[in-house]
Amino acid sequence: MKKNIIKIAIAVGIVAVVYFVLKSYGVTDNIRLENVPKIKTWVASFGATAPLVYIGLYLVSTVFFLPGTPVTVLSGFVFGPLWGVLYASIASIISVSAAFLIARYVARDLVENWVKGNAQFQRIDEQVEEQGWRIVMLTRLVPIFPFNLQNYAYGLTSIRFTTYVIVSAIFMLPGTAVFVQLGGAFVSGEGNIWKTLLYLGAAGVLLLLLSLLPKFLQKGKTRL
Repeated sequence: MKKNIIKIAIAVGIVAVVYFVLKSYGVTDNIRLENVPKIKTWVASFGATAPLVYIGLYLVSTVFFLPGTPVTVLSGFVFGPLWGVLYASIASIISVSAAFLIARYVARDLVENWVKGNAQFQRIDEQVEEQGWRIVMLTRLVPIFPFNLQNYAYGLTSIRFTTYVIVSAIFMLPGTAVFVQLGGAFVSGEGNIWKTLLYLGAAGVLLLLLSLLPKFLQKGKTRL
């Protein structure tokens, strides 16, 4: 156990270093939707290592509570609607896993102070005991609890790490696909307005299905 904690602590240190490097470039201060084209140019400039730079940026944004939507949309801008989904999914899985492990093994007391007295977290904790993975599914599909905070909060619950990662990976995918498609529409459209509208339409359909899916799955069984 001590060896695992040391490894996680080292990983946290690496993430912190990446954060300060990105901050020195001004990237972390400019993560906003209107700045996505500018950040795209910076990420794309790394060539073959651009996916790794992107994953590092996603990891930092998740761990340090930076805006997540622009970073997800960014993947579509840089890598297109298909590869963008792959890289954003890999980045999201790594990032939510890191936050979970930090909360469970490295900074538990700090995270407990963050969620102390939060009624939503208390209900989530109770539902984890009652329904296990289903509550992770629901909170990944419906933004009823801040995304970055819930990654840490689940580290305080009794859910198994492997269950958390697998369920998160599956049910984060629809939302990831929507935002990546929005970014990828402008890249894959290649200046063709109809092609761009086609990709935007696909994103719209995905968004509609995503909004309906939680109600279909929940069926009144889980209430938060």
